[in-house]
Order: sequence, then C-alpha cells, then structure tokens
Amino acid sequence: MNVNNKVIVVTGAGSGIGRALVLALVGKGARVAAVDLNPDTLNETFALLAGQQNKVSLHVVNVADRKAVDALPGDVISAHGAVDGIINNAGIIQPFVRLNDLGYDAIERVLNVNLYGVIYMTKAFLPHLLKRPSAHVVNVSSMGGFFPVPGQSLYGASKAGVKLMTEGLYAELIDTNVRVTAVFPGAIATNIATNSDIAMPAGGGDDTGQSFPMTSAEDAAETIIKGMERDQFQVYVGNDAKMMNLLYRLSPRRATRFMYNRMKGLLPA
Repeated sequence: MNVNNKVIVVTGAGSGIGRALVLALVGKGARVAAVDLNPDTLNETFALLAGQQNKVSLHVVNVADRKAVDALPGDVISAHGAVDGIINNAGIIQPFVRLNDLGYDAIERVLNVNLYGVIYMTKAFLPHLLKRPSAHVVNVSSMGGFFPVPGQSLYGASKAGVKLMTEGLYAELIDTNVRVTAVFPGAIATNIATNSDIAMPAGGGDDTGQSFPMTSAEDAAETIIKGMERDQFQVYVGNDAKMMNLLYRLSPRRATRFMYNRMKGLLPA
C-alpha cells in the first residue's frame, strides 16, 4: 500500500522509531494520527513538522487502556475523515533480571503494553480498515520475539505473542483488502530504556542493553515503511536481526548460547 494520501496511525509516536515514522510518513505524503502516552514528547514530535503540522493529529492515549483505545478510531476518523493503516510500534522492555527475580507488576506492565496494546489497537481499527479499498496493519515485534535474550524473557514472550498473532492475522485476512506485516527490529538507537523506566545495568554499553551495532531510528522507519509499501510478510530491521534470524534457524541451541555470552554481563550475579 503506497502511503501517499493515506491516513496512518502510529503508536509510540513521541520518540524513537515512532517519531521517525511520523516524520517519514508525512514526508512521503501521508496524513498521520500520532499516538503516545507522553504528551510532552508527542508535542516535541509535532514541533519537528514545521509547515506540515496540518497533516498530523495528536492523540494522548495509553495503548494498554482498552476503553481509551476503543475510542481512538472515532477520534482519528473525526480528524482525518478515514483511516487506512496502523503501525503498532509502542513498546517497553523489562528490567534486566532473570525471570525468577522479575516482579509480577513488571510482568503485567510489559504484557499489557507490548501484547495487549497491539491486540486492543488491532481489534479497534480492523473493522474500519476492512471498509477501505486498501489498508494495512503493521505490528512491530522484535528480534527478541524470535530469539531468546536472557534478562528479557518476558519482553521476548510479549513480542513472540505479537509475532504469532500478526502472522495468524495475515492468514485470516488473505482474501481481504487488508495486508499485514510483522516487523523485527534488532538493536535500534532509541531511548526505549528511559521510556520503560528501566535503569540499565552498569556496563550495558547502550540504551537497549544489546551489544550489537545500532541501527538509527530513521533507517528503521524507512525500512518499515518500505516493507509496508511492498506488502511484505516479514521485515527484519538491522543486520543483527537478519543475522540472528539465520543463526537461530540453523542451530537454536548454539544461537541461544551465543546470545547468553553476549548479554551475561548485564545480568545480576
């Protein structure tokens, strides 16, 4: 689906990949409903759209709040007249601890934002997308959604849920006008740890805690939009995500040990 003159909803639009998606989509001629929990960062995104702010509406919504999400399609359609696509990008990580030491509050928070948020958004918007001549659902999973990362097991479980739900949705909608894409970013240069209220362990190296070369948020956004416009089934963002996908397919156990050796410095003794 070509994004020019389309109305696209982007969650997590206040920073990182979400902000880059908003800017890139507007640059390609789309109108955007920018969604984020944080009104301050959402307004910062808006301020970067000098001369094109009329193409963007701002929506302060917690994607983990089902009632708020249920009201969102009406707000978007009131602002833009229609909705043609959604990019479920909002997500958080968990504290870098083993499952045995992870509190239930943290478990529920990660699942509510990363998995239920995507479910709520998809359920709320899908009836409207099915009425459009062409439409698209893009759900952002993670490299951690297909590849185990120690210290992020519940984060990975939430993103694996996004992966399988998205691929199942693709199958369910094959004979409709709605295309579906699952996205698997690797290490992206964003402030996801800060936005997740997570203090990185000493020696973490970068804000994601992953010792891999970083892909910029801008490059990630371009890759995601390109995959959307090409109706790709899966999109891998960054060489690390592509490499880990291949390695895990070849030897899951060896790949898991490889990741443990790269990440063990982040885990408490």
